[in-house]
Amino acid sequence: MNDLKSKILEVLATILTPNGKNMVSADIIRALSISHGDVSFVIEVEGSEVSAFSEIIKKAKKEINEIDGVSDVSIVLTSHVKERKSVQSSPPKLTIGGHPKVQKEANVVEGIDRIIAIASGKGGVGKSTLSSNLAVALSRKGRQVGLLDADIYGPSQPRMMGVSTRPSSPDGKTIIPIQAHGVTMMSIGLMLEEDQAVVWRGPMLMGALQQMLGQVKWGKLDILIVDLPPGTGDVQLTLAQKTKVTGAIIISTPQDIALLDARKALNMFAKTKTPILGMVENMSTYICPACGNEADLFGSDGVKKEAAKQNLPFLGQIPLDLNIRLSSDNGEPLALSDSSAASAYMALAEKLILGNMA
Repeated sequence: MNDLKSKILEVLATILTPNGKNMVSADIIRALSISHGDVSFVIEVEGSEVSAFSEIIKKAKKEINEIDGVSDVSIVLTSHVKERKSVQSSPPKLTIGGHPKVQKEANVVEGIDRIIAIASGKGGVGKSTLSSNLAVALSRKGRQVGLLDADIYGPSQPRMMGVSTRPSSPDGKTIIPIQAHGVTMMSIGLMLEEDQAVVWRGPMLMGALQQMLGQVKWGKLDILIVDLPPGTGDVQLTLAQKTKVTGAIIISTPQDIALLDARKALNMFAKTKTPILGMVENMSTYICPACGNEADLFGSDGVKKEAAKQNLPFLGQIPLDLNIRLSSDNGEPLALSDSSAASAYMALAEKLILGNMA
């Protein structure tokens, strides 16, 4: 353990929690990260204890800031519901095909006109790439745009948007998001080292998502793009049930194996009564930069046909282009350029605007 981390833990060990234990012995510190003097960590407490931690967080920030070598402190408070212990040793009964409960009054995020979720049901089909480039394209079209990286386990937007600055929290309650390429953005990845794993249970994931929606000072936005993780789990359900979502865009490659999971995402949003704005086909075609030959590596028009089958709008096709990958790795979304591949993102943004979806 490095000296600075030891000093921080020593300070936290002097601060008492409501149950009489110090912050270290109470085992409430998660994801402690130190980078160039910037300190960040998460405090996980039970829901009933949240209000009691306001002054504790202020004290922790003040005392950690006084440590030599510390330039900034960011603390995120998240809560979970305490699990009831059961005397029964038998496993819980699971009902396959059960319907998630829809919250009657979903929360409206103040200052945000529309919230669009980018989903697929499957990993590796281009959700994050579409999210960052669509956000930039909408910004270039004159919209005030926010980008929320909701992929807690695998946040990639900091790299794709070329951001490493840690968000600040001057009052210990609200979080100030980061500005990049004309987009207001937030990601849990900005609070951690780039290669640091997030090892959280479902309640912590849900708490972190709700914090990033409700405690981030987003300001006035025309649209917030939410980059969802793969699958149909806790994050997707929390967003759909507890936030007023304008609609979801489903992205998939043309191949059958990807469309299988895209249908699962469609089914989940149908169960939570979340509107589907349309489907996007990614990696639709590949043009060899050397010879100009065009090939349908993952099939042809698979998403377009699926959209027609589901009676959903088909929003467009994104090519498999080397420059998309290079620009993402370099933190400069391709939609910032005027290349032919970038025009696909601009066309999608234009279609959403004309359809009053953005």
